[in-house]
Amino acid sequence: MKVVNSLKSIKVRDKNCRIVRRRGRVYVINKKNPRFKARQG
Repeated sequence: MKVVNSLKSIKVRDKNCRIVRRRGRVYVINKKNPRFKARQG
């Protein structure tokens, strides 16, 4: 899990990446390739 300031660059790394909001935080999750997970802030 990476912690980044901006998720825009992380989202375009793979076509299966999705942006999800959970408990006030923004996450990038990827079911096909879980190593692309990231969190903002």
